[in-house]
Amino acid sequence: MMDEADKARVTAAIRAAEARTSGEIFCVIAGQSSDYRLVPIAWAAAIALFAPLPLLWLTTWSAPVVYLLQIIIFLAASIALSHPAIKFRIVPPRARHDRAHSEALRHFFAQGIDKTEHRTGVLIYASAAERYVEVVADAGINDQVASAVWDDIVGSLVAAIRNGAPADGFIAAITTCGDILAAHFPPGALNRNEIRNVILEV
Repeated sequence: MMDEADKARVTAAIRAAEARTSGEIFCVIAGQSSDYRLVPIAWAAAIALFAPLPLLWLTTWSAPVVYLLQIIIFLAASIALSHPAIKFRIVPPRARHDRAHSEALRHFFAQGIDKTEHRTGVLIYASAAERYVEVVADAGINDQVASAVWDDIVGSLVAAIRNGAPADGFIAAITTCGDILAAHFPPGALNRNEIRNVILEV
């Protein structure tokens, strides 16, 4: 995540980019997009479901004893698999992707990025636990930009985060988004600031 100095640098980059365009840029960096609370429980239930089979075949223990062990196995597996270092490894990649994408869209609408005057809002979203980055652009600008352009921004930001420089990655992404917005939507006479110039850390 970022310290206050890095957040200040990112905020300054947003202001500088928006000075050149009537578009709006908002950034979110998340520790994780979901706690995936049910995933360890589902895995633990599956483990506990099959655990009695070898016990019934290989031992002469009574059904109540096997049932008690099944409950213990379920509880122990739930606790062990809930550890963050393990939990995010057992969440299916597609589930991580879908949840992070949903969170990006939620922030896009929650922050009112879809309500800019000319539909020129851009959200840059990164989620550390899912190792997920997305640029969500509103219709006014997205219709004029090839998807490969956004993909390049995402790729560069992912690389920067992987190298331990998330602030530098966000600043580069903001600068590129500012260039794109400026080319299509130069600043107007008033150039109103419609969205907060901050990076939101959640």
